[in-house]
Amino acid sequence: MARQLDEQIVARFPVGRRLRVLDVGMGRGAQALRLARAGHQVTGLEKDATMIAAAREALAGQPEGIRERMRIIEGDGRDTGVHFLPGSFDVVLCHGVLMYVEEPDPLVAGLARMLAPGGLLSLLVRNGDALAMRPGLHGDWAGALAAFDTTARLPHPRTEADGETPVRFGPDVRADRLATLTATLAGIGAPLQSWYGVRVFTDTAADGAAPPDDVETLLAVEERAGRTDPYRGVAALLHLCGVRG
Repeated sequence: MARQLDEQIVARFPVGRRLRVLDVGMGRGAQALRLARAGHQVTGLEKDATMIAAAREALAGQPEGIRERMRIIEGDGRDTGVHFLPGSFDVVLCHGVLMYVEEPDPLVAGLARMLAPGGLLSLLVRNGDALAMRPGLHGDWAGALAAFDTTARLPHPRTEADGETPVRFGPDVRADRLATLTATLAGIGAPLQSWYGVRVFTDTAADGAAPPDDVETLLAVEERAGRTDPYRGVAALLHLCGVRG
């Protein structure tokens, strides 16, 4: 997913430009730190105290220049208007957050308001069009059958924002459908420009499984599948990129 995000940034902003980035629900700060290392000015917004402590610990171990480019704010992603003025950021990330929000539309609309014209909104969501894949591949036929007609809360592992470390954040997560989010983004003035699949083949990997010796080949396969039909449509997660008009 980090490669997908970099592709979008390079395509939309001049090379070398220091971007203003907001990472809403930044978790442990993996993506925020990566972008700060790349030279961007990054603000991380997170409400979970444990995650904030982990992000601050990770930031404390960085060189001074990186620490100066990143700030961490405690707060809820639904309250971006309390902390920031509209149009304050060039890039807004919201990765693995919508799956925990019962009514995502107000949150997404608030994120779009934070973008300057031409700004990039990056969403990572659970794919509501492919919920039957994981239970079906595991032979859980009852679970697969139930998953066809719902986007409700069902057990699912997700990947931390660095795109590398599989972790569980609890079983109760909902999903979003591509068509629904496409309509939402169009309605808030940040229409969908590109979308990718994430974890097309690797979603069934056992928790804690060691990476294979040829991990670069694995990543190349996932990256290719994530941009190729029909594979991307059955990915466990979807990465949607909208651009503020």
